[in-house]
Amino acid sequence: MALPEPLVRIRELKKDRVNFVLENVDLSFANSLRRVMMADIPTVAIDIMELESNTTVLADEFIAHRLGMIPLVSANCDEAIRYTRDCNCDEYCDYCSVTLTLNVSSEEGGNKDITSDHLDVRPFGMGKRVEDNSGEEPSKRSDKFGHPVGQGDPNVNPVLICKIRQGQELRATCIAKKGIAKEHAKWSPCSAVSFEYDPHNKLRHTSYWFEVDEKKEWPLSENAREEEASREDEPFDFNAKPEKFYFEVETVGSLSPQEVVMKGLHELQTKLANLILALKPDAEQQLGGADGGVQMAPVNGHTVPPAAGGWGAAATNGGSWGGGGVSPRNGAAWGGGGSSAGWGGASPNAGGGSAAWGSSGGGPSGGATWGGASPNGGAGGGSGAWGTSGGSNTGWGSPTRTASGWNV
Repeated sequence: MALPEPLVRIRELKKDRVNFVLENVDLSFANSLRRVMMADIPTVAIDIMELESNTTVLADEFIAHRLGMIPLVSANCDEAIRYTRDCNCDEYCDYCSVTLTLNVSSEEGGNKDITSDHLDVRPFGMGKRVEDNSGEEPSKRSDKFGHPVGQGDPNVNPVLICKIRQGQELRATCIAKKGIAKEHAKWSPCSAVSFEYDPHNKLRHTSYWFEVDEKKEWPLSENAREEEASREDEPFDFNAKPEKFYFEVETVGSLSPQEVVMKGLHELQTKLANLILALKPDAEQQLGGADGGVQMAPVNGHTVPPAAGGWGAAATNGGSWGGGGVSPRNGAAWGGGGSSAGWGGASPNAGGGSAAWGSSGGGPSGGATWGGASPNGGAGGGSGAWGTSGGSNTGWGSPTRTASGWNV
């Protein structure tokens, strides 16, 4: 029976939030999407503050933390800026960072608010340059890229950094870099991501604590209108699973809600694709060899190749646990390299191998250990192994003849 295709129905879309219903997916997928949207989508945020003068009442570290939490416009962040770790520069440059300056002082009487509207972005080319650095990133940046969210918009209140009085000033240079919320929460494009399922609690995943009346003390949400309430005489279905999820995604303004959802789906798809590719033992052969020109998709700016000699590595000498995806006698350990000693350096009846669990196949006098001749093979029964029913190509107690391996 074919599973129904996933459905997405948008119920409300605003400038900074989206409410939609996701159907025909598993609970694990819905939660994975929520986590990816919160922690795996790259944005730009202030990461370094070079303080020149601070005569305010706040400590330097306090101001640095507040500057880092100011959301910056990060549209098309994947192509508009590099990760610093992937750049050729030593610390930062125009290709992997955005430079903002803050220079505010109070010369007149009274207090003055320093807000995100006082941050000025240096144009490309006015910051730190590297001679051998080049790329197309600057051409893919919007006019507002790196600017504080809502700067210049009279309908948006700016972010308050601190307050100063007459004679005080704050001068600093801020370096904004690309990152994800797994490194620091300041890079998260969302202020809140939530989803609800089974509003009537038919699956009994929630245990309500109440004093008098459960229904009065735990009122239903608006999502309960989307589903039918359970009847009192309805039997409980132990095999039922949630298939309808009500999402609410609220952004900080660095990315639009449409971009957050689409990038979240793309990032989750990339992670799953790389995982499936890494688990295939013959991935390199299927991709046309090492020079096939096919590369794994980058995750969070990294392209991670399959580990050599690991689970699902290509067929090389010294692989492990099925290194080449072939019989155990091909590797140095449990299916590793060819004729070296070890658990399966050669199959119990292969002959000619180094000394290992029945590696030599010449019978009792062949120098084998642990059963060079099978207990029931007899004097002329060849070199089966440990209870095989005869034949020189039989594996460890396998019922049929196999090709010099352990039931391969």
